[in-house]
Amino acid sequence: MNVWSQTMTDGNKAVAMSRKRLAFVASDSEKATNALERLTKRYQAVAPEQADVIVALGGDGFMLETLHQYIGLEVPIYGMNRGTIGFLLNRYDEEALDTRIEQAVTVTLHPLRMSVLTVSGQRHEALAINEVSLHRESRQAASIGIDIDGIERMEELVCDGVIVSTPAGSTAYNLSAHGPIIPIGASLLAMTPISAFRPRRWRGALLPASAEVSFRTLDTEKRPLSAAADFTEIKHVKQVTVRQDTSVSLNLLFDLEHNLEERIIREQFLP
Repeated sequence: MNVWSQTMTDGNKAVAMSRKRLAFVASDSEKATNALERLTKRYQAVAPEQADVIVALGGDGFMLETLHQYIGLEVPIYGMNRGTIGFLLNRYDEEALDTRIEQAVTVTLHPLRMSVLTVSGQRHEALAINEVSLHRESRQAASIGIDIDGIERMEELVCDGVIVSTPAGSTAYNLSAHGPIIPIGASLLAMTPISAFRPRRWRGALLPASAEVSFRTLDTEKRPLSAAADFTEIKHVKQVTVRQDTSVSLNLLFDLEHNLEERIIREQFLP
């Protein structure tokens, strides 16, 4: 990942930024690094810690990395697509960037907090903006018990894994596992099994965003499990608890004509 670049005003060559102080960060791709160079020559850039807005240049994966890296700054992030799909990003355009940012719509996301107890007794925590997922570690299917708000809802789920997704992440891994797409304003989480064997007809559930979900590994020796919160993976888990952390807020900026709500609705009607 390229670090921020700062450009000093050089006569008429630099365009003065009105209102907002911008920081630019980019992925390692050639398209993103070239864009970083051009934009930091055109706009006066500051460090992310001094910025009013962080502009992320890359793909959806890099956008997630940026959100995680600067989660403590509480600075809005405006992404421009220099990757492939760019679901969480705006179109790339170097013109009038400060005006676009001033007119952008803010979407506030609350991540999931994953709390893990491993077989060895270690405890770990991590945040997930898209999803928390559990996966089998061996050739044998996983055997998982599921509790919601302290009540057992499934005695045993035999599967390759299971996902708990936020609305923002519902079009990612969750969708690939045939889970539902959730409108961004809905206070819901999607729980979606990965290749469920028993109960064979179970296709998952929609849960209130306030729900606390607990997964129990029913056979830690023969059917070990790992758990992942976006990029953070913990192996040999015994119990995993997932809940929305409303104390953490992430603000994404979207162009009026390409807001996230519209993208999520449109995604449900694609062939």
